[in-house]
Amino acid sequence: MVQLKSAREIEVMAEGGRILVATLEHATRAVEAGLSTWELDQIVESFIRAHHGAVPAFKGLYGFPGSACISVNHEIVHGIPSRQRILADGDIVTLDIGVKYRNYYTDSARTVPVGRIDAPSARLLEVTQASLEAGVAQCEPGKHLGDIGHAIQAVVEAAGFSVVRELVGHGVGSSLHEEPQVPNYGKPKRGLALVPGMTLAIEPMVNAGRAETKTLADKWTVVTADGSRSAHFEHTVAITEDGPRILTRAA
Repeated sequence: MVQLKSAREIEVMAEGGRILVATLEHATRAVEAGLSTWELDQIVESFIRAHHGAVPAFKGLYGFPGSACISVNHEIVHGIPSRQRILADGDIVTLDIGVKYRNYYTDSARTVPVGRIDAPSARLLEVTQASLEAGVAQCEPGKHLGDIGHAIQAVVEAAGFSVVRELVGHGVGSSLHEEPQVPNYGKPKRGLALVPGMTLAIEPMVNAGRAETKTLADKWTVVTADGSRSAHFEHTVAITEDGPRILTRAA
């Protein structure tokens, strides 16, 4: 069942979203060669907890051990922070972070370069971010979930990349994962109609190679089946009478 949010609830989520944006900016600045993903996770957790009333949404969720999902290169999502995983120049690293603030959740992700990256990786990041913007632009009353997915898919496939299909966006708010599911592919005017009060996590996951995935033995980390690199960008978005309101965008 889709949970519509009141204006007050959306404002609380927006407050949490500002903390989340600041966390992502802080973590992005910290990314450098030689840093372990465990150290990066500690930076994320400390920064979130420094804000009164805010806690890392992912810590302990479904048993996940970290405060952030940190995924490197061919890892798509749910990378477990590790003291042994050291970032190197030329890597790309996805920071997927959630914040719980005053009992409401926001969720956001970005893939960032470590030092200087090659042109194909830079293009992958650019296209994935553009596909997120295209999907968000469809978040208007009267549109459908299929319009979001179609817009994302069109940008990704026009660039020669692949949309991950086994993983989707989702509703978010009083729980981190709510209905509906939000696929990153689809057909226009299909699926659930969008109405004011919906709050959605729109999150294209895009592979440089094929779309197929596999899950590692840790039962968390999802990687590309062909070893190609993957990028992931995400915003929490509220559907309003005036169109999309991005709750996790820097001012």
